[in-house]
Amino acid sequence: MQRSDERRRWLHPFQPGRLVSGLTMGGVALAYGGDAAGWWDAEWFVVIPIVVLGLFLASVTGIIAYAVRRRRGARGIAPADDRTAQGTASG
Repeated sequence: MQRSDERRRWLHPFQPGRLVSGLTMGGVALAYGGDAAGWWDAEWFVVIPIVVLGLFLASVTGIIAYAVRRRRGARGIAPADDRTAQGTASG
């Protein structure tokens, strides 16, 4: 029995802005975790520029990704995460 294409699809579209912000917050968590473990000393004010820069980069990444998706739609090329191409009727 073969698996249908719908089962192999991602459950949600890829959003690179969220990936960047998640990696930034993961880095902040790693810095505080290393401080809590005693591996190094992380000052509280070091996190503020890291979070601000990470959120800025995430917003720029999200804007670029949105522009690419919008431009693809204007040219008539279906994005890879388009679920409407196969129809919505089940059965």
